[in-house]
Amino acid sequence: MKVAQLSGSPRANVGKKDAKALRDSGQVPCVLYGQGTQTHFSLPDIKVEKLVFNPDVFKIELDIDGKKTDAIIQEIQQNPITDRVMHIDFLELDAKKSVKVALPVRLTGASRGVLAGGRLMQVFRRLRVVGLPADLPEAIVIDITKLRIGQSIRVKDLENDGLSISEAKNAVVVSVKMARGASKAAEADDDDDE
Repeated sequence: MKVAQLSGSPRANVGKKDAKALRDSGQVPCVLYGQGTQTHFSLPDIKVEKLVFNPDVFKIELDIDGKKTDAIIQEIQQNPITDRVMHIDFLELDAKKSVKVALPVRLTGASRGVLAGGRLMQVFRRLRVVGLPADLPEAIVIDITKLRIGQSIRVKDLENDGLSISEAKNAVVVSVKMARGASKAAEADDDDDE
């Protein structure tokens, strides 16, 4: 998992007026949940946006007034019109407790079906997984080199050490569909294998 470092300032008052004042001053109100306590703090919105508007998932090393904690982003509240980040909930990581995270799906290789004229269909951009913080990779990498027209890779076909995927086992993650001009090229590809 990629690591990012953020320094936050503790919030003295918690409420709508104080949260609005923070947002007006270029800060994002945040809460850290975890080991039985809640910590209210704020982060600069410029640094937060670099993490939020990013396809990767980060383990965040938070420094709140000298107290250092490892956390992940649990939930983000955004303005529905401007997409501005309004509030973030962080979850404190414990090395012995599993966490649920949506990891990005990365495809590698050139599919034989696509080279024969098929169309690649990626159903999942992210997959929800459960695992210990130390076992979480940066992304779920899938090699699609052997995929032909009409074939697919399902959740049950994926192997990840120490992780369990929370999606339905039969759900299609990526597949190659028939495109209009692909039939003759696909038949020639099948003939070559025989």
